[in-house]
Amino acid sequence: MDVTTIHTLAASAGGDDPIDSLRAIHRLRRELDRVESVAVRRARARGASWQLIALALEVSKQAVHKKYGRS
Repeated sequence: MDVTTIHTLAASAGGDDPIDSLRAIHRLRRELDRVESVAVRRARARGASWQLIALALEVSKQAVHKKYGRS
């Protein structure tokens, strides 16, 4: 995970130019989705249940399994 990239994008999202902000938000969402996917795979590799992962993400077990169950 590149924390610097996430911080930079988050800062850019609050900038004065709305188009630049929207671009930064879009890139930030993509990066956070990627980081979340890696974290879910790591949690599963360490034996975490779908229920525990769902609780951490504040979604249903079905939602998290549907999104990541095949990864």
